[in-house]
Amino acid sequence: MGELETLLMHPKKPFAFVTYRSEESAQKAYVHLNGQKLQCGENSVTLYLSYVHSVTCEEEASVSLPEGLTLVEDFVSQDEEDLLLAAVDWSSTNDDVSAQKSLKHRKVKHYGFEFRYDTNNVDKDKPLASGIPQECLPVLERCVKKAHINILPDQLTVNQYESGQGIPPHVDTHSAFEDTLLSLSLGARTVMEFRHPDGHLVPVVLPPRSLLVMKGESRYLWTHGITPRKYDMVPACDPQSPALKTAEVGTPSNLTLRKRGTRTSFTFRKIRHKPCDCAFPSACDSQGATPPPPLLPCSHADAALLEEEYVHRVYDAIASHFSSTRHSPWPRVCHFLTSLPAGSVLADVGCGNGKYLGVNPDVISVGCDRSSALVHICAERGFQAFVSDALSVPLRTASCDACISIAVIHHFSTQDRRLAAVRELVRLLKPGGRALIYVWAFEQEYKKQRSKYLKDQNKEGSDVHSPTKNTSEESQEPHGKSSRHLEDDNRPVNKIQDDSKVTDGKLSVHTNRTAFNTQDLLVPWHLKEGKRRGEVEPVETGRKDKMKDDSKKTSGKSCPTTSKDSKPIPSIGTTQSSTVKPKSESDSSPAPVFHRYYHVFQQGELEQLCGQVAGVEVQSSYHDQGNWCVILEKAGTL
Repeated sequence: MGELETLLMHPKKPFAFVTYRSEESAQKAYVHLNGQKLQCGENSVTLYLSYVHSVTCEEEASVSLPEGLTLVEDFVSQDEEDLLLAAVDWSSTNDDVSAQKSLKHRKVKHYGFEFRYDTNNVDKDKPLASGIPQECLPVLERCVKKAHINILPDQLTVNQYESGQGIPPHVDTHSAFEDTLLSLSLGARTVMEFRHPDGHLVPVVLPPRSLLVMKGESRYLWTHGITPRKYDMVPACDPQSPALKTAEVGTPSNLTLRKRGTRTSFTFRKIRHKPCDCAFPSACDSQGATPPPPLLPCSHADAALLEEEYVHRVYDAIASHFSSTRHSPWPRVCHFLTSLPAGSVLADVGCGNGKYLGVNPDVISVGCDRSSALVHICAERGFQAFVSDALSVPLRTASCDACISIAVIHHFSTQDRRLAAVRELVRLLKPGGRALIYVWAFEQEYKKQRSKYLKDQNKEGSDVHSPTKNTSEESQEPHGKSSRHLEDDNRPVNKIQDDSKVTDGKLSVHTNRTAFNTQDLLVPWHLKEGKRRGEVEPVETGRKDKMKDDSKKTSGKSCPTTSKDSKPIPSIGTTQSSTVKPKSESDSSPAPVFHRYYHVFQQGELEQLCGQVAGVEVQSSYHDQGNWCVILEKAGTL
């Protein structure tokens, strides 16, 4: 309707301010847009416009950067930026020179030494033929002169991010690189998020041609990553001047949206040739090569740290492989979803790859998950999903007709956090709304029938614990096909085991395909053989067709695998090639094994947990092939 000048938003407010470059443009927008109904998916909203005399821009709350983190704006000139970008030849296919890779969320080139994403390390005895490009040397010498680094780096990783791409949160491997890391941002600006193990988040705006210096605590302890999205929410007080950092969620600062463009980062590092002796042994692979088993958390901060390490980071690392095993919706979950009236609003909290978001095309479905990598897969399949913690979902209170939480709450490591997760589901529900919750059961043998999780223990034999063994969805976790009602069993429900007595405060690694002997444990996930984390892997010929056939046999008519408008779930990933390259001798290292934290629920425990939430009633409860399940209804009527 006219050329926009600024967009200004107040956090947690249902309105925004728009400034046009001319009065004529503003008048044209008012005439054409005021009172118009806009179609947002299946929802219809009415847009109302009015004129205001002025808008006050509130001061941004001060947020301290992580210790050891420095951002230097305009570190290189426009001419230097052009020279550096031209030095990277993305058309080259000679992996021996620069180890070029096409990862799922970005393109990458390595110089000097290749960083291996399967081992999270470098092969220090195999330098690449091409060292750091000569065009970088003046910039690096300036870094030494200005004391940003003490010695010239010998390794460079160049990442290119298109709009909507990102990189999962991570800490650069201690044993691979020395203390200081230099990251030069070229092209478009972006927001990089730094997160402390206690959960504290600091988003940092990286302007074009800026240099980010990570030393000490910011390099060794804080994770850093870029959430894949096409727009960043940034401070709006001075749109022409890039702010050093954004306001944390909940601060009163005015915000605006800034569209992302193509960004290229040059990350310079110095290869480490001796074990790391940093001051952060709990996060150091050199000092913790054989770390003691983690303890059950005693505080909220300890719980957040445990879940970050043994839940959040794991799912980001295994997202592609995990998604390839999640293609068959569980029948009783499908029954719940297909029973919802047309037009119902459904929230899938902890949606994973979105396999339930397309089950009932007649409802308005939205999903959220803590893993940005899984949310990206949802987006690729055409589903509406966003990154969110299940304890704080950014949806309005009483906005949903139904919620589902499938295999999520058992990942919270304290009773209080599990209770908070249930309360958050209830908060989202409208009066009369229903929620379906599934958690993994301690009792994998119920009424003399063994769950599929135990039945399959002989299928894989002695190879079940092999790090290189490929496992299906059923072999990783139980897959429900039948149900048993709790009220049919005579076992008392008031003898829930005490966590500390079961585990003595320490978490043990569970042996797959066996009965549980403790409620709090770590469950191994064996990454698919030959698959590097974060990389796209070719699909074997016939694999996708077989997967579709299997899902049809499992799901039945009332449980579609996808909606008609969604994209199929890739088996591992897709490329132009349909064949898999033979594995070389140099790639014969064992596949990584990851450990996920679980609290497996005893009979009656889930009902007791839900009973502590006011204003909700347990409609029904049942055992579904190794899972305890409840359907809740929120009291009241609309």
